[in-house]
Amino acid sequence: MQMKPQIPTIVQISIPSTLKDPSSATTPKPEAPTNYSARAQWVRAAVLGANDGLVSTASLMIGVSALNATAHFMLASGLAGLLAGAFSMAIGEFVSVCSQYDIEVAELKRKNHGDVDAAKKDGEMPSPARAAGASFVSFALGAMLPLLAGGFIGSWVARLAVVWMVSSAGLAGFGAAGAYFGGSSVMKATLRVVAGGWSAMCITFGVLRFVAFAFQLDTSGGI
Repeated sequence: MQMKPQIPTIVQISIPSTLKDPSSATTPKPEAPTNYSARAQWVRAAVLGANDGLVSTASLMIGVSALNATAHFMLASGLAGLLAGAFSMAIGEFVSVCSQYDIEVAELKRKNHGDVDAAKKDGEMPSPARAAGASFVSFALGAMLPLLAGGFIGSWVARLAVVWMVSSAGLAGFGAAGAYFGGSSVMKATLRVVAGGWSAMCITFGVLRFVAFAFQLDTSGGI
């Protein structure tokens, strides 16, 4: 009698471990949009401080040039303007942001039923020290551009031209940087900042030139 071959009752099939359930696959999360509002505090303080430092110091030096002052006197005047302006900007920004901080804390306390700790943890709070530091440093850096560019030039015409060109380039750079970090139009912001700086420098030069003519001041020194 012929024996039939035995067929195993259990068949094992190996499944590759790389196969995964499509439903368990996770899709990458989209990147969160840039929060430009969080940047607004320090961007505003930095750009405002740099523009003020550059425009005020350049206008001071160009105004003094209208009287044909010597380079050493211009350098001393520019340095005094740098220090006074930097401290004034820092103190003003500190007081302003402190007031903003108190207002926001009071508003959050009302929402959190008087819980101060919860109010301070809720969102990003403005930093007076950070804003004051940004204003001081940016004002000083902005004022250094015309101060170093024209403070050591003896010729009146060359001094005036160098301060004007360096200030224009600095204004364009600060305007573009502020627009870039703030997410706005670079061209529009640059033109706005440059036009404002030119207006301040032209008005300062014209007024002091008129004062020198009206009071018959001696403008022969420094040519």
